[in-house]
Amino acid sequence: MIFLTILLGLLPSFLLVGLGGALSQRLSENAWQGLDKLNFEILFPALLFVAASSRPIAPAEILRIGPAVWAILGLGMALAYGARRFGPDRFLDFAGCWQVAWRFNTALGFVAVTTLPDAKITQLAVAVGLAVPFANLLAVSALSRGGSLGLGATLRKVALNPFLLASLGGVIVGVTGTKPPAAVMAPVEMLAQAAIPVALISIGATMDWSALARLGRFQAIINGVRLVILPAVTLLMCLAMDVETSLAQVLVMFAALPTASAAHVLAAGFGADRRMVATLIAQTTLLSAISLPIWITLATLLF
Repeated sequence: MIFLTILLGLLPSFLLVGLGGALSQRLSENAWQGLDKLNFEILFPALLFVAASSRPIAPAEILRIGPAVWAILGLGMALAYGARRFGPDRFLDFAGCWQVAWRFNTALGFVAVTTLPDAKITQLAVAVGLAVPFANLLAVSALSRGGSLGLGATLRKVALNPFLLASLGGVIVGVTGTKPPAAVMAPVEMLAQAAIPVALISIGATMDWSALARLGRFQAIINGVRLVILPAVTLLMCLAMDVETSLAQVLVMFAALPTASAAHVLAAGFGADRRMVATLIAQTTLLSAISLPIWITLATLLF
């Protein structure tokens, strides 16, 4: 019964993904890429800022959530390296695919958190705010090892990431308790409301819906790490450490998210094989329609 309730809660989001697939031919590839750019640069940063700044944040929350999400991302990176010998020969192409194991889909995260009875959206906002820079640092570092990007350029890419800037800005506002003027927040909140539906439609439009037919050993390992091992380890650790209910549910859900829908954009920017990454993105997104409700159900029943 709980599983069905959660599945129904996520159904509108997956229907929007399906709508994007149905509309994919109505716009050019450049138009969909422009929509992704709009989401990356404006809409999602607005959502992250609003989510993090709308409620007071205790500094202790940062100290609790930060190490937890960093450990999840680091574990994903370490475990997925085991797929190296089954992957592409060129390290740069492997690095593009490797990032799929630890990056996460923020849009689905903010949808999925609403299906958890005790989870707090502020905790997810803090988790995302602290995870974004670390996830990008790992991804850019791996890709730059296979490419020609130097240390300075790597650090600039991480430091100027819109998700990072918006998340940290929102966390600072939440921690200090300051209130931005209503006239400033009103348009930011309007942009935030558009972020999730636009992102879900764009995911569906750019997804390779036949990707599951190409689930070989390499892809299976990456998907297994991203969708099965990370949430399983997170759940067991939360039980062992007696983590409070709301945070435990957020962490398990966070660990179970499919990969970031724009991971192929970063890979292409470094010259990695974009199609291989896009296939993995599609696989984690499609498979998460089954796996994510299961992990949310377990988090609801066990915590």
